[in-house]
Amino acid sequence: MKAIADTGFLVAFGNRKDKYHQWARQLAEQVTEPLLTCDAVLAETAFHLGNSALVLAFVNDGLVRPAFVLGDHLTRLTELANRYSDRKPDLADLCVIRLSELHPRHGVITTDLGDFRIYRRGRREAIPLIHPPD
Repeated sequence: MKAIADTGFLVAFGNRKDKYHQWARQLAEQVTEPLLTCDAVLAETAFHLGNSALVLAFVNDGLVRPAFVLGDHLTRLTELANRYSDRKPDLADLCVIRLSELHPRHGVITTDLGDFRIYRRGRREAIPLIHPPD
């Protein structure tokens, strides 16, 4: 599976009490190569889980791979931040949108449907989402 991991998926995977934990576990079992992500998603996940060691284990164990250098994409991230300012996107969301633009064949694994159904890559292209059942 080629995909991009957002915070909600990683939090659900790492927290047995999360309502999406079973879904995230089943999805993680299908991962055959590391999911792409960014440092902002990893930092946000560590904050929500309260466990940096667990998040580092996700990287060390090959569940995810940081694949984004923020400094290389400042112009586009700023454009996205301005475009979606009414939604107040966090840095992790902006980086995931940009990763989706850079890797158009990768879906985004997320639990944040409210925002990611609105976000677009490029100007109008919907981001393909992998999410828990509604």
